[in-house]
Amino acid sequence: MFSFLQSNATAGTSWGQRLKQGLARTRELLNTDLSALFNGGNIDEQFYQELEITLLAADVGVAATGFLIDALRTAARHGGLREPRELRQALRDALLALLKPIAVPLDVTTHKPFIIMFAGVNGAGKTTSIGKIASYYQQAGKSVLLAAGDTFRAAAREQLQVWGDRNNVAVIAQQSGDAAAVIFDAISAARSRGTDIVLADTAGRLPTQLHLMEEIRKVKRVIAKAQPSAPHEVLLVLDANTGQNALSQVMAFDAAIGVTGLVLTKLDGTAKGGVIAAIAHLRSNTARTRPIPLRFIGVGEALEDLHPFNAEEFVDALLG
Repeated sequence: MFSFLQSNATAGTSWGQRLKQGLARTRELLNTDLSALFNGGNIDEQFYQELEITLLAADVGVAATGFLIDALRTAARHGGLREPRELRQALRDALLALLKPIAVPLDVTTHKPFIIMFAGVNGAGKTTSIGKIASYYQQAGKSVLLAAGDTFRAAAREQLQVWGDRNNVAVIAQQSGDAAAVIFDAISAARSRGTDIVLADTAGRLPTQLHLMEEIRKVKRVIAKAQPSAPHEVLLVLDANTGQNALSQVMAFDAAIGVTGLVLTKLDGTAKGGVIAAIAHLRSNTARTRPIPLRFIGVGEALEDLHPFNAEEFVDALLG
């Protein structure tokens, strides 16, 4: 029934190989056009215009595209470069400079239990991501407990329970009731059992559903009552297929619940992998001086296909 639990053909390969395979559609789109650009012509306005079109097609976004092109103009000017091929390394360096600030691993050792609250729109891959992250931390030697806080969708509880059974992880759930109450019970259970990490699911919702956004604020408040300083991480799960719409989701959820980290799923199903650059350039509100860290990225359905984000690995897989 839940085929997402099955390892696919990429199982057994390295993360670098899986990442490259998962980014195949974006890489093909980019490299086909970039090869033509960097292998001929001159560094002139037409070159920069064509590069802009290529980056926008990969959903890098207007702001991030402007940042990258400005970096290339500076490199060409300061380096006295004349041929486009000389700018290939400059593009790699500029992309790395853009992405490194969001490549911040999540430290779950600062509290016990460490409470992670998940949010996202319907269909982003939130519940599946929770199962994979549970497996990731188990393999790192951490004990994990799951809270089935998506009480709106019965299938979500069942799906989370399958993940729990597969990984031998306890799942706190109720057949009906309040999401905040479920998560409150899960935190109490984690404290009594000495569990390292609680992964708390919540119902998928659209940012335009104001009453549902208020409910998720309530969930966060209840978590804080159950455990002072919690939630210690608020992870927003995004579907890479939504492209630039992901940015509006980040802004809306951050305004509502203070997002502290992101998970980007389904990069294997889209040619819009450049959205990571757009996310890296985003400051979701005027109080932020740094972008929200991208904690995990997903490139497939297997357990091994969700992994902490690493800027160098990503750029190598994208442009290599």
